[in-house]
Amino acid sequence: MAKLINLKTFKEFFSSSSAGGILLLICVAISLFIANTNLAESFESILEYKVGFENDTIQLRYPVLLWINDGLMAIFFLLVGLEIKREIVEGELSSLRQASLPVLAAIGGVAVPALIYTFFNNSSPDTIHGWGIPMATDIAFALGILSLLGDKAPTGLKIFLAALAIVDDLMAILVIAIFYSSELHLTYLMYAAAVFALLLIFNRIGITNIFFYIIPGIVMWYLIHHSGVHATIAGVLTALTLPTTDDDKESALEKLEHALTKPVNFIIMPIFAIANTNITFESGMAEGLASNLGLGIVLGLFLGKPVGIFLMSYLSVKTKIAELPVGTNWTHVLGLGLLGGIGFTMSIFIAILSFKSLDFQAEAKFAVLVASVLSGVCGFMLLSLYNKKQKKKLEPISAS
Repeated sequence: MAKLINLKTFKEFFSSSSAGGILLLICVAISLFIANTNLAESFESILEYKVGFENDTIQLRYPVLLWINDGLMAIFFLLVGLEIKREIVEGELSSLRQASLPVLAAIGGVAVPALIYTFFNNSSPDTIHGWGIPMATDIAFALGILSLLGDKAPTGLKIFLAALAIVDDLMAILVIAIFYSSELHLTYLMYAAAVFALLLIFNRIGITNIFFYIIPGIVMWYLIHHSGVHATIAGVLTALTLPTTDDDKESALEKLEHALTKPVNFIIMPIFAIANTNITFESGMAEGLASNLGLGIVLGLFLGKPVGIFLMSYLSVKTKIAELPVGTNWTHVLGLGLLGGIGFTMSIFIAILSFKSLDFQAEAKFAVLVASVLSGVCGFMLLSLYNKKQKKKLEPISAS
C-alpha cells in the first residue's frame, strides 16, 4: 500500500506545473554543493572529457560540457521554437489583439535591462559584451514559482506570463544568433540554408512524419555548429518548419512538443543546471556584485525587468492598444514583472557565450543566481500577500 501511495505521489509531482522549477532548484543546489567540495575537480574532469568521433572530413568529438550547451540545449530550443509557432498559429499570439500586450511587455522587459547593463558597463570593453545576460526570462522557473500560488493566481496572469516568456525567448534567440555568434563560415551556412529550404518544402507538400524533419534538423545542427552561428539556432529553425493546424486535431508539431516537454523539463534542463551553475564560492565574490558587471546583471534583472514589463504594459493599456487579462490588475502585473527577472537558465547560457574568461563567467553566474533568487522571492511574496489582503477584504462580505 505504501509503495502504491509513493508511486501515486511521484506521478502527481511530475505531472504538476511546478515540478520542473522545483527540480531545477534541487539541481542548482547539487551543482553548488559539488563546486564547493572536493568533488569539484573530478566533476570538472568529467565536463572536459571529450566524447564522439572524428576523421578527416567529420569533426564530432567535443567535451561533455559542449555537448550539453550546444547539443542538449538545441533540443531545448527546439521545444521553445515549437511553443512559439503553436502560440502564433493558434494560441495567445495568434491575433494582433491577443499578442500586443505580451509582445510589448516583453520588448520593455528586454530593452530596459539591456540599457541598465550598458549604463554600468559602457566604459568597460571587457564586460560590455554581456548586455544580453539580463534580457532573458527563465520560463520553467517563472511559471514554476507562479504555479506555487495555485488558484490564488488568476488564470489570465499565467497565460500572460507564458506568452511573455515565449516572446522573450524569441528575442533572446535572435540576440544569440545575431550578436553571440563567432566568425562566420559561409559555405556551411549555405549548406544549412539548403537543408532549411528542404524542410520548408516538406512542410509545403504536406509531409507530417516527424522524422522527415528531425533527421535533416540534426544535419542542419552539424552545419550550423561549424558555420560560426550558435548551433542551438538549428533547433528553432527546425521547429518553425514543422506543420501544425489551428483546429483540435493533434498536429505533427503538437505531437513532438508533447513528446519533448517532459524530457526537456526533467532531464535536459536539470543536466544544464548541474553542469553550468557549479560556482565555487570565494572570498570577495559578494563584493563582486557591486562591480559594473554585477550591478548591470542584478539591477538589470531585479529592477529592469519589472520596470520594463510594467511600463510597457501600462502604456499599451492606457493607449488602448491592448487590455489586461481577465481577473488581473496592476499589482498582478508588477508581481509578474518581478517573476520575469528570474533569468537563470537563459541568462547563464548567454553569460557563457558572452565571456571567454572563466572569472567573468563565474561572476556573471553568481550575479544571475542572486538576481533570480531576489526576483523569485519578491514576486512570489508580492502576489501571495496581495491575495491574502484581497481575501480579508472579501471575508466580511461573505460573512454577511
